[in-house]
Amino acid sequence: MDSLEQIKSQVEAAVPGARLEIVPNDSPANQPSLLIDAPHALEIARFLRDHRALQLDHASNVTGIDWLDRVDKTKVKVKKVVEGVEKEVEETVETKKAGYLEVVYHLYSMALKHGPVILRLRTRNRADGVHLPSLTPVWRSCEFQEREIFDLYGVVFDGHPDLRRILMWEGFKDHPMRKDYVEPDDYEYEPTAHDEVLEKAKAHSLPR
Repeated sequence: MDSLEQIKSQVEAAVPGARLEIVPNDSPANQPSLLIDAPHALEIARFLRDHRALQLDHASNVTGIDWLDRVDKTKVKVKKVVEGVEKEVEETVETKKAGYLEVVYHLYSMALKHGPVILRLRTRNRADGVHLPSLTPVWRSCEFQEREIFDLYGVVFDGHPDLRRILMWEGFKDHPMRKDYVEPDDYEYEPTAHDEVLEKAKAHSLPR
């Protein structure tokens, strides 16, 4: 199979305007991935499936990741006047970066017996910009897995054929796999106050 750099070049040539970025992986697995832009995601997916040398016809795994807001710290050297003398000193610069939700697709070719090629899609943020295109129209195996990510992380997959909760019940609020999710003290289907529930409730009760 072609290298990820070659695949990236092929996609850029076939899909004008597409923005792609190779995301390195420093883990022992050393599996870099391809971050693609949402507006061209469906076109890119169809290219990867239909290209004669790739034929990535199966999405084996689709997972969600929640990235919280963070502050990146980098050290830079600047010139300053210290006690009347200009010196080069090191300062720490903080950059605030908004969080986002990410969806990761592992693609294989059943026809050519190769893979994986790993795709990433990212939302604009974790609040009102959580829409991404569904890739279920290209790989049917994404259907239940995208529903699970919608349910547990809150990514809204536009174009999904049956986007509804799959693990939690309809009417459940929030998304349990988000890193800032706070579990309620009790659930409506379990009215009995067990010891663990009582301990949770104490944190919210007012002192008498």
